Amino acid sequence: MAFESLSEKLQAFTNKLRGKARITEKDLDEMLREVKLALLEADVNYKVVKEFINNIHDKALGQDVLKSLTPGQQVVKIVDDELTSLLGGTDSKIAFTPNPPTIIMLVGLQGSGKTTTAGKLANLLRKQGKKPLLVACDVYRPAAIKQLQVVGAELNIPVYANENEKDVVKIAKQGKEMAIQKLCDVVIIDTAGRLQIDENLMQELKNLKSNLKPNEILLVVDSMTGQEAVNIASKFNDDIGIDGIILTKLDGDTRGGAALSIKKVTGKPIKFIGTGEKLNEIEEFHPDRMASRILGMGDVLSIIEQAEEKFDQEQAEKLEKKLLKNKELDLNDYLAQLKQIKKMGPLSSIIKMIPGMSKYNVQVDDKETTRIEAIITSMTDEERRNPKILNASRRVRIANGSGTQVSDINKFMKSFEMTKEMMKKMKNGKMNSQMKKMMKDMNLDKYVEEEGGELNGKN
Repeated sequence: MAFESLSEKLQAFTNKLRGKARITEKDLDEMLREVKLALLEADVNYKVVKEFINNIHDKALGQDVLKSLTPGQQVVKIVDDELTSLLGGTDSKIAFTPNPPTIIMLVGLQGSGKTTTAGKLANLLRKQGKKPLLVACDVYRPAAIKQLQVVGAELNIPVYANENEKDVVKIAKQGKEMAIQKLCDVVIIDTAGRLQIDENLMQELKNLKSNLKPNEILLVVDSMTGQEAVNIASKFNDDIGIDGIILTKLDGDTRGGAALSIKKVTGKPIKFIGTGEKLNEIEEFHPDRMASRILGMGDVLSIIEQAEEKFDQEQAEKLEKKLLKNKELDLNDYLAQLKQIKKMGPLSSIIKMIPGMSKYNVQVDDKETTRIEAIITSMTDEERRNPKILNASRRVRIANGSGTQVSDINKFMKSFEMTKEMMKKMKNGKMNSQMKKMMKDMNLDKYVEEEGGELNGKN
């Protein structure tokens, strides 16, 4: 998980601060020393760490903070703001041309995940209403063209390739012409990489840039290479000029040093992050949301966006109507909702995005949802519609069919009954005060307006 070690240490730091009614310079220096070590262990650039610590130190000792009623919370806000600034400050999006097609050129070394990222990016932009075309301009790596064609076929996104041509400038121009003919408004060019930066690679990219005049040049770098990723970004930016960065394999980078250093060192923003191997596992990068995740403050907006994208609206409305008619939740409903949640990704990742949950140290076994699914699907339709008929012999049969123990069935059914009871209370409005208290405990109340009850942004 990205930033795992750093996140734990920074959360410990902010938790110490929150309860403090008074902060001395000595207190702050001792705590910031721990933060400095945590950042260096996370492979963050030394100069970046030094500036980050100095900024927090100077702002935290300001008179407006020391004289405030909650100096601890004020310092936490400063840390959050500085971390957001370090990650880029504001969102940086693709600059689409008013005269399509917008040409996006992906560059980077071999092994950074460039070809897969081309498909992921095309898929993401299509969801945003664009019509992309992939162009295969890696004529050196064996099977590179075939790989892009396979990715395109899987996503049902067109790919232009000319295996008889070795001049990448010609291929790119032909691809642009094809995009115009097919009314594609985005062209994503997958360029060649090397095992290391060399003059031939850079010259080819310079030729592509001067002849094609791309609207965006995005560098794809492997976040797990840490400071080497920052060095690669600096070199590409110096030689050809880049507009932004796509960090891949962030899900496997437990330290996160590249993400925390790259904007400060290169001056170029992170625009997208790869969060897994699947072709839908790419996200737009939001510095403020990432800072909140690292500090354990959650990421409500990302949860909402994922839910809106992945949830079946018709299924949700069907369940809502059933509850409004005072009909009880049954196991078919439960299974349908479980499948909806699974579409959003691992439950352990979703839990970490809920504000305040980090301090409760909630342990989630993602395999548990698979076990529950197996238990429910081992039941007959009658048993799912009417769980009250689940006697001892039926539970033994279900346990055998799902590869679980009878104790697992009993535990799940107890949990299901509690869920039904909670749904009833929520419908009847009896949980309003309890929910408000829980939201306050979890620091969620800042997301809800006092009167309207609607979700706000972070600020």
